[in-house]
Amino acid sequence: MKDAVDRLTPMGVMVLALLRESDMHPYEMARLLRVRRDDRLLTITTGTLYHTVSRLQRAGLVDEVGIDRDGNRPERTTYTLTDAGRDAVVAWVRREIARIDRPAEFRIALAESHNLEREEFIELLRVRRSGLRDDHAAHRDGLRRSADEGVPAQVLVEVERQEALLDAEIRWLDTLLARLEADSIPWGPSAFTDSDRYLAQRKAAQQ
Repeated sequence: MKDAVDRLTPMGVMVLALLRESDMHPYEMARLLRVRRDDRLLTITTGTLYHTVSRLQRAGLVDEVGIDRDGNRPERTTYTLTDAGRDAVVAWVRREIARIDRPAEFRIALAESHNLEREEFIELLRVRRSGLRDDHAAHRDGLRRSADEGVPAQVLVEVERQEALLDAEIRWLDTLLARLEADSIPWGPSAFTDSDRYLAQRKAAQQ
């Protein structure tokens, strides 16, 4: 399992997460990712998506469940998530939520964090907060020392920005944790329903 998780790319995680919802073909996956504006998080191209699905199939994380043809359109292969694939996406999200050194991967993990149960998500966020707090303190203290030592302000602007971003994320994280702990956000894989908006997204992606 660890090897499968280590080999997963952000695109691979997004594909596996989609297949947790329902079986679908790559064309529908690409359309659905764009409808949901997940192209904010990563570049979505047809070639990359098909290549990713092929790699996931070779790794045993997805499997074919059928091939269909609609009118003059090319044949479309529909894929399903295997048990190994279901476990892999959860393990990847679990790992990346707690890490503070991979911001791009964290955005993907956060977008898919609803695949974790509430209590596990809260615990992972607490681990993340601890790491952010230490990193923020190091940046803050470094800025103070630099000022005391007369380091020119113009060479510290990147450090200042990172200190401000860390401070902002900690404050955002505290707010999110409070909402989760108060049960003010429906959470977890079972918290979703087939809402009208979700069904409309699926219908649009299938056309």
